Formats: sequence, structure tokens, C-alpha cells
Amino acid sequence: MTLSTSNTPVRIDSPGRRIVKQFIEDPVAVVGLVLFVLVALIAVAAPWIAPQNPYDLAQLDIMDSSLAPGESNFMTGQIYWLGTDQQGRDMLSAIMYGLRISLLVASISLGLAITIGTIVGVAAAYFGGRLDSFVMRVVDLQLSFPAILIALILLALLGRGVDKVILALVIVQWAYYARTVRSSAIVERRKDYIDAARCLALSDRRIMFRHLLPNCLPPLIVVATVQIAQAIALEATLSFLGVGVPITEPSLGLLIANGYDYLLSGVYWISLFPGIALVVTIVAINLVGDRLRDVLNPRLQK
Repeated sequence: MTLSTSNTPVRIDSPGRRIVKQFIEDPVAVVGLVLFVLVALIAVAAPWIAPQNPYDLAQLDIMDSSLAPGESNFMTGQIYWLGTDQQGRDMLSAIMYGLRISLLVASISLGLAITIGTIVGVAAAYFGGRLDSFVMRVVDLQLSFPAILIALILLALLGRGVDKVILALVIVQWAYYARTVRSSAIVERRKDYIDAARCLALSDRRIMFRHLLPNCLPPLIVVATVQIAQAIALEATLSFLGVGVPITEPSLGLLIANGYDYLLSGVYWISLFPGIALVVTIVAINLVGDRLRDVLNPRLQK
């Protein structure tokens, strides 16, 4: 948008353009975003770009077990750039497929947790009273316990499985979004535009989700960025402990666990490279989240 005056035209950027402009001013955040996009693309394209399907028994050869990084199959000549595990699976391919499971679990649980937490938080702030008090007591009670403890108890009751892990992560995370949205919505609820909407006899649902919720999105986006990294780390921890995803659909955490018993024997690469992939993914997301927090919160801007 450009405003012309008698002397010099003045350009006013839209909020979205301003956010993008401020975000790319931080090269570290840009690197984090590029890394995360690259990791996501690798995970999505794993079936087409991976050297082998590490979970297809027909493609595995026990003679290739525990090959060091850079060694090759003496018959086919295939080079295993990151080595192989004790079952002869190519670690590069296993990491690509493991990223798919880790990102899939984190993304689905994030979407469900945001939906539930947002609805509960907006309703609690808008209606107030006993509903608000009840919701906040439940949120305070849940947040008083470590997330890993709640997830372990739930998976001990539900059993192993991708769907079970997703359900456990949703139950663990929804309270963060409910508290965030509720805090922002309480401030917005007291403003004049909400009173004006009520005077126009708009329905409560329309006021909550068409007028109140859009003004609560900036802090919700920041929390979601941080929580998806926590969800990936939590899922990896649960899988490492043996209560997460099954061995037929291993994530990065289970890949790390598979090589844990071989570290002292010098076969370090089975755990090392999945661990590096996990750290890079989490660090990249956190870099993006930190920059978004600075951009979306005017108080943190210089």
C-alpha cells in the first residue's frame, strides 16, 4: 500500500509483509527455516529418494550388517554412506523413513492439540465464571506433572502404536494451548469491538471464532512452534524407552535405541546419525520459533 503526499510517497507494509521482512533480517532464523524445510522435504520424499526401503526384508542382506560409514556391498557395489545397522539396513534410508514417522506423529498431535486447546481456551475466556475456573483448575493440575510422566502412564495403559502415541501427545499438549489462548482472549474480551459485536446481536460462536480468536493467533503460533519441537523430542524419548511406536514403524528415537547396546563395541554410527538428525530437526524448529516470538511480540523488538 502506498500513500502519496505532496512531497514524497510513503509506503505502508501490510502486517504479513512486515512479519516476513523482520523474520528474514535474522540469518540464523532463515538457516533454521531452510533446515526444517529440507528435513520435511526429505521425510515426504523418502520412498522415492531413499537408497533402499529399510523395512522391506527382500532388500536386506545379513552380510551387510554393521558396515561402517562409506563401506559398500561387495556384490552390488552399493555404498552405505552412513553405514548399516545390525540387520543390514542402510542407516541413511532408515533415517529418512524415521523422519517421516517423527514428523507425522508430531504434526497430527499438534493439529489436534491446537484444535482442542483453542476451543477450550476461547470458551473459558469468553464465558468466564465457573467454566473458566473449572478449565483453569484442570489445566493447572495437568501442567503440574511432567509431560513425560503423563505420557508414560497413558502408553502403559494404551499400549504401543502410532495412534496411541498421537493420543498421548494430544492429551499432554492441549493444556499449553488452552492456557495461551485463554490468556490472550481475556484481554481481547474487554475491548470495545467485542461489545460492539454483542450489540449487533451476533451469536456467541461467531464472536468467539470470527472476532476474538484471530486476535489471539500471534502467541498461539509461537507456542505451537515450540511445542512441535517438544512433541518430536517427547516421541523420540518414548520410543527410545520402548513404549512409543512399534519396531515395524520406527522413528528416530527407536533408531537411536537400536544402536545403544552397540556403542561400547565401536559401532557408534547406528545411534549417532539418527541422533544428529533429531538434534538438527529440533534446533531448526527452535530457531524459527525464537525468531517468530521476537517478530510477533512488539515488546521484544528492539
